[in-house]
Amino acid sequence: MKMPKSKYDVIVIGCGHAGCEAAHASARLGAKTLLVALNLDTIAWMPCNPAIGGPAKSHLVKEIDALGGLMGEAADATYLQLKTLNASRGSAVHSLRAQSDKYAYSHWMRAALFAQPNLNLYQALVNEIWIEAGEVRGVVTALGEQIEAKAVVLTSGTFLQGKVFSGKKFSQSGRSAEPAAMGLTPCLQAVGFEFGRLKTGTPARLDKRSIDFSQLETHAGDSNPQYFSFLPDRPSLEQMPCHATRSTEITHQIIRDNIHQSPLYSGMIEGLGPRYCPSIEDKVLRFPDKDSHLFFLEPESRQGQEIYLQGCSTSLPIDVQWQIVQSLPGLENAQIVRPAYAVEYDFLKPAQFNGQLTSSLLAGFYAAGQLLGTSGYEEAAAQGLVAGLNAAKFALSQSGYLFSRAESYIGVLLDDLTNKEINEPYRLMTSRSELRLHLRQDNADRRLTPLGRKLGLVGDHRWEIFSSKLSAYELELKKLQNTHLNANPQTNQILEAHQQKPLTTGHTMSLAELLARPEVNYELIDALLGRLEGEEPSLPRQELDIEIKYAGYVKRQRAQVDRFEQISEKSIPSGFDFLALKHLSAEAREKLTRYRPPNIAQAARIDGVSPADISVLLIGLAAKVRA
Repeated sequence: MKMPKSKYDVIVIGCGHAGCEAAHASARLGAKTLLVALNLDTIAWMPCNPAIGGPAKSHLVKEIDALGGLMGEAADATYLQLKTLNASRGSAVHSLRAQSDKYAYSHWMRAALFAQPNLNLYQALVNEIWIEAGEVRGVVTALGEQIEAKAVVLTSGTFLQGKVFSGKKFSQSGRSAEPAAMGLTPCLQAVGFEFGRLKTGTPARLDKRSIDFSQLETHAGDSNPQYFSFLPDRPSLEQMPCHATRSTEITHQIIRDNIHQSPLYSGMIEGLGPRYCPSIEDKVLRFPDKDSHLFFLEPESRQGQEIYLQGCSTSLPIDVQWQIVQSLPGLENAQIVRPAYAVEYDFLKPAQFNGQLTSSLLAGFYAAGQLLGTSGYEEAAAQGLVAGLNAAKFALSQSGYLFSRAESYIGVLLDDLTNKEINEPYRLMTSRSELRLHLRQDNADRRLTPLGRKLGLVGDHRWEIFSSKLSAYELELKKLQNTHLNANPQTNQILEAHQQKPLTTGHTMSLAELLARPEVNYELIDALLGRLEGEEPSLPRQELDIEIKYAGYVKRQRAQVDRFEQISEKSIPSGFDFLALKHLSAEAREKLTRYRPPNIAQAARIDGVSPADISVLLIGLAAKVRA
């Protein structure tokens, strides 16, 4: 049966982070869009860690924001804590992380979607994609409703043929207590799509009132926090602390004694889990020399009492979970509110899709998120934006857009997914980008907001704010480049007061050249320009500082990329000893040894082999030739 007045340009299936960004992007482009979700009360839900950002992931969030997406604004509006990670290292790897209020985040996103023109929301279980003559016609729900559309975006997360495990007991679920989607896999297999199985998991949630925080380390947020969105209208919220504890030898012995009850180690789970977020049983067995493992206790909400035990995901039975939790310092009397579990699910092999997240197997069909083998809310949201953008362009008979590796981490993510073999959940890292010194989180808006405007994703309000910021940035940059210092008593006095050598007679230097020095900050620039403290507070000082300091490095990195493209067909001897290259990452050594790529181009396409690993490999090959 057809729904009345039910013809849409785009239908998005799933209301997770990919689905929200896909539906929002599609509607912003003027496509009549329907977001269909199994439960509209779990829009943008955080079933695992309620946090946004972190290494490389914050780059994605800022790029999503620069393109007019929602994730950055939602995180800024609902944070419990904001902290810049890797602050002591170079700016290219600085990453902002927000511990989020999972309920407030979901409510904020729900309100934003309901307020978006051209977008309707509908609660239903989609059983199949409606296909005729090799093209998408819409979807069919479990109630037999046929809803027409020119394009469909599938963002089903872990729900396709999902199984939730606790010990050797399991249920058909996409998440705990939520039914799996059983009809979509056979529907797409009939078209020719190939699937694999992956696994992920989540730790137990604890009752805050049962924890002895006096035994735990306290980790506070930043006193002067950064934000994800460059939009100025954001609330200033009181930050909440996180805490930390460590496993003990008792913890490890409990796990070793009960490992036979793990569904993963007993063979009940076939799919591989995320390498960079292993379960506690994985940690104990894979790293037997480690005396302890670090766990963070993170609040899930400003109002509730539940604490997320980060780093302690497990699929062991509930009675063993109690033993593990209560073996941890400070948690001797802790009460579990929600048990941990693992979930195994079908994923669409992403090599069947192109960089626009559509496939030649089915016209008008797009996919995004964990369904395509990624892990993380941020990777899902970035894919969702791209899929929604291109689905809308397709439905409106317009040309789609392909993000490149050179312009964004979104491009890196999509290129990796669609060109590499994915056998385990993919996680974006800064080392995966050849141009990571250029693709920084601080310049995401300057890199991508003009593109977002051109594509139709950036509205007038955001564009006006960006244009004002860019104008101030460019005006100040010219001032730095064109203002030259000469040797005079006043200038030298200011330089010496900031531990800089005075200028000698006849020696001139631009302010940009001075700021390029690693030890010079903007405080000295303001002093030389005669600015008072706090004057021109809207000036993007930090961005200018980073851009000038990184200019030379970016130029050299681009030259390295150009050289790499010239040598990508360089052959690798069949018996080459990858294990002998001690500076390769452990994952790269393992995978290069397993797959034995014949040349550099093939080596670079292996998931887990980063551009940094390729550099080490090239040095090793050159050394072998010299020998």
